[in-house]
Amino acid sequence: MTSTLITNIGQLVTNDPTHDGTKLGLIKDAALLIEDGVIAWAGANSEAPTKHIKTSIDAEGMCVLPGYVDSHTHMIFTGDRSNEFRARMLGESYTAGGIASTVEKTRKASDELLLAHAKFLVSEAHSGGTTTLEIKSGYGLSVHDERRSLQIASQITDETTFLGAHVVPVEYKDSPKDYVDLVCGEMLDAVVPFAKWIDVFCDKGAFAVDDARQILKAGIAKGLLPRIHANQLQEGQGVLLGVELDAASVDHVSHLSEIDIEALSTSKTVATLLPGAEFSTRSLYPDVRPLLEASIAVALASDCNPGSSYTTSMAFIIAMAVREMHFSPEQAVWSATMGGAKALRRNDIGHLVEGASADFQILNAPSYIHLAYRPGVNLVEQVWRNGLQLI
Repeated sequence: MTSTLITNIGQLVTNDPTHDGTKLGLIKDAALLIEDGVIAWAGANSEAPTKHIKTSIDAEGMCVLPGYVDSHTHMIFTGDRSNEFRARMLGESYTAGGIASTVEKTRKASDELLLAHAKFLVSEAHSGGTTTLEIKSGYGLSVHDERRSLQIASQITDETTFLGAHVVPVEYKDSPKDYVDLVCGEMLDAVVPFAKWIDVFCDKGAFAVDDARQILKAGIAKGLLPRIHANQLQEGQGVLLGVELDAASVDHVSHLSEIDIEALSTSKTVATLLPGAEFSTRSLYPDVRPLLEASIAVALASDCNPGSSYTTSMAFIIAMAVREMHFSPEQAVWSATMGGAKALRRNDIGHLVEGASADFQILNAPSYIHLAYRPGVNLVEQVWRNGLQLI
């Protein structure tokens, strides 16, 4: 048995309400015991076990919190769209059409280049405190390229998502129904061995709700689990479709109606907010308060992609959520950790409780509040995943 004791933690965020009655489950002057890659104990430093400890690390009063669970990324691509970003900052509106340029570059890239670039982004995410990532396909949009995108993603994470229904590729612009049939048939069959989830971009410029329903049901029939891009660009029926199909998460949800909120409040579906997209498209940030007031589980994720949110920094996402979306620092930290775990329907990550995976970060700061208080500063001192130090 391997054991590591982290001592002298100034502030420990466990996301276990039994410690202090709050969602963050804070313990001051704390210690944390890891055995064989999982959390064995968390509590007061004065009560920390001392026998049979092989390694001890002094946190020197710093804050420890769970690793971020980034439940929405698009990391299998090559090239960038910095010129598109510049144009948008000068006043051009965002539409889904820009995806086509990334599709073209991704199709031409070798497997080796796609894997190397994805690993670079994952390493960048790890250095910022992220320990779990979901990765979507969606920049191949052909049977061959969607399959290889998910093969590559599966070398990096178990949380792989088939997003063949990202947009209709240019070669099918005159026959979109034929593309829907391809996604539901040959393409789906090709990717099933490498995917856990199925997703659809159900919004203006992408897929209508009836097509989204057909695609998601086809994936569910093949054993994939549903999630959905919904209501990013305008109000629509995507959120209601997600609830109808028991999607683990409806993502973006920048435009919600009272009916959407009511439906979410009576479901297990998580609302995942992606403020990086609002930042990069100069769009209005959604207000999280109606979701929280309805007791809806909320996640925060990076939406890392080359067109509308080219960031892996979950600390940046937290800072935006607090500043622009009316999250409290506590709500933002919970949403970036436990909220992300719920959006992936995982019980083993996102919190530091007995039996959970030892995925955590040590900040060079006394409190989690500094994540929003010191925006743009990487405060991560150490990152651990499955009980092993990554950073």
